[in-house]
Amino acid sequence: MTPLPTTRRLSGAVFMAAAAIAAVPMTASADPATTPANAAPTAAATAPSDTLARIRDTRTITLGVREAARPFSFVNEQKQGQGYTVELCLAAVDEIKRELKLPEVKVQYVVVTGADRIPKLQKGEIDLECGSTTNTKARQEQVDFSYTVFVAGMRVLLANGTRVESIKDLDGLTIALSKGTTSEKLFTQLQHSGEAKMQLVQYPGNNEAFKALREGKAKAFAQDDALLLGLASKDKALDSLSLGQMAFSVEPYGIMMRKGDARLGAAVDRALSRIYGSGEIQQLYGKWFQTDALAIPMNRLTRDSFKRPNKEAGVAMLLGYSI
Repeated sequence: MTPLPTTRRLSGAVFMAAAAIAAVPMTASADPATTPANAAPTAAATAPSDTLARIRDTRTITLGVREAARPFSFVNEQKQGQGYTVELCLAAVDEIKRELKLPEVKVQYVVVTGADRIPKLQKGEIDLECGSTTNTKARQEQVDFSYTVFVAGMRVLLANGTRVESIKDLDGLTIALSKGTTSEKLFTQLQHSGEAKMQLVQYPGNNEAFKALREGKAKAFAQDDALLLGLASKDKALDSLSLGQMAFSVEPYGIMMRKGDARLGAAVDRALSRIYGSGEIQQLYGKWFQTDALAIPMNRLTRDSFKRPNKEAGVAMLLGYSI
């Protein structure tokens, strides 16, 4: 088991999570709430929802998808959502159809970003967010999450020859960040603490941050490991880029829905429970994470989430920091 070098001591629970992420090498990752946790909640965030009633009346559901969150969520040339999390959302749509006794429900796709996914959900522009969103305590104040669908670790993507095995290795580096993500929040905290003397540059999304790394405008791109590998794989850059060894946080992904939408949440969790319990999740995981272009072994925390479905929030590896 590879130890995680850090400048702060890890608590027992966080250490076990860190070790589980670090134990599986990524050979081939978003994301805090954009509204401060102490901000006054909006009416949309607090008003109870009954999305199923509206789906019954309109025969339509709108899924929020990401443009560049392979292999979890992305769009094809027809602007239709594809990816691992999108398929799980479509399974939830089938469960909704069964509950409402509807022969068909039209699925619409809306592209969301790290910065606008929660506002669009609260405003009713999407019904489910099917991307790579980390379940955090801050976000739980604004939205609800499904059972965990994947557990990533936050790392940095680097050009071969550059190493990040501790916080001090970040000194002097220009770090690309995607707006509205847990990596933006955590690395901003690290910078303000003075523990790492780095330059942070925010970009609108993953594509732009990855491009900055490829063009030499940044020395590292901080994001969840599976997302970083998905971008590098699509760009055929796995031979020139690699992940830093240090994992900065544990990132459990869930499907987001509006706060208090109990019937919808129950339907989504039933669909996930069925997929996990039947073993279908193994085939779905293999389809998206174990391909000729991308090989991401299933880590222990992800496997445990399938065996014992849960809604645990993400944790930072460094005491005193939050995501």
